[in-house]
Amino acid sequence: MARDPLPTLAAPPPGRFSVFASSAWWRAFIPARTRIDHREGLRILAGALIGIFLTGLLCHLLGGPVFDRLPWLMAPLGASAVLVFALPAGPMAQPWAVVGGNTLSALVGIAGVHGVHLLGSAEIAAALAVGSAIALMLVLRCLHPPGGATSLMMVLGGIGDPSFAFYPVLANSFLLVLAGILYNNATGRAYPHMQLAPGNSGAQAGTTERVLDADLDAVLAHYNQVLDVSRDDLKALLVQTRLRAYDRKLAEVRCADIMSRDLVTVEFGTPLQEAWALLREHRIKALPVVDRTFRIAGIVTLADFMRAAQLDAYEGFEGKLRQFLRTTRSLHSNKPEVVGQIMTRNVRVASMQRHLVELLPLFGSTGHHHIPIIGEAERLVGIITQSDLVAALGRAADPAA
Repeated sequence: MARDPLPTLAAPPPGRFSVFASSAWWRAFIPARTRIDHREGLRILAGALIGIFLTGLLCHLLGGPVFDRLPWLMAPLGASAVLVFALPAGPMAQPWAVVGGNTLSALVGIAGVHGVHLLGSAEIAAALAVGSAIALMLVLRCLHPPGGATSLMMVLGGIGDPSFAFYPVLANSFLLVLAGILYNNATGRAYPHMQLAPGNSGAQAGTTERVLDADLDAVLAHYNQVLDVSRDDLKALLVQTRLRAYDRKLAEVRCADIMSRDLVTVEFGTPLQEAWALLREHRIKALPVVDRTFRIAGIVTLADFMRAAQLDAYEGFEGKLRQFLRTTRSLHSNKPEVVGQIMTRNVRVASMQRHLVELLPLFGSTGHHHIPIIGEAERLVGIITQSDLVAALGRAADPAA
């Protein structure tokens, strides 16, 4: 079956001018609420303050009289500080993007200053400088928005000296990155932000992760826009969102939602041969033992049969089992005859309204394979097996469920 084409994200309504009449289009002008707390906001503010101060101070001191004729701090560095300290995980804020983007753009802008005389127009030279800087940053993987401002500043300021690209631009950018490395890591933000090497993310991954990688790559290719978030971070966010949704869905499941209601039960006096036949006929491993009011009196499992028949050794297995199940004709017998004599009396039960997550430790660590479920008046209403549990976990993991 052919798959439907991927939808366009934030696609406008059909029609050339109808987009302007759309309330959704006008709502796009409303600033989106940031998803950070006040503590993170203060961290960003303090980082930008410290970064710009140290960069300016060091460049001012290190420049000395030799560079007195040049400014010691460039204006676009303020925008770089926003990226380095507010978006340390973004591709446009990484060290190579900051240093390479600003420095290369400055060189392009300086070349544009000399082009003003050839073009006869400062406006054309400025536009070409900014466009060329963006193209160069895209090719060299150092796209950095303040780089466009740096390039434009060169042209509008008439800065034609190539040394300006190294001081203050390169020096400013390098010191700001150094401050970002120290401050971000000291405040719990990894910088530079580590990324997986291309092709390694799915090398040892399972089928599900490889499918997720392929789907994510297809969506990004279809979206075809620059995002200030890396592919690996998008994948991590997607995985964490799925896990959170999985935990929420699983937390809502109650025993009554997944228990098996078609019960096969026995009573205390049910002959062993009859109980064994029920186990084989229904291909189950346990039989709840109930009294006349349908309350749990115990449970008999394959393990109980094995233990009572002393079937720990494989030799003579069939003969031992046949002899154990055979009904004794005499009035007195040394071997068990009915279910009540071999059943497990201490049975862990759960109510219908109990959440499934509360039973996971019982199945995972205590060796339980069957949990009888009781309802009103403590009467047996169902049973949860390992198969029921696995099925419930699978449904919770299904996004469409």
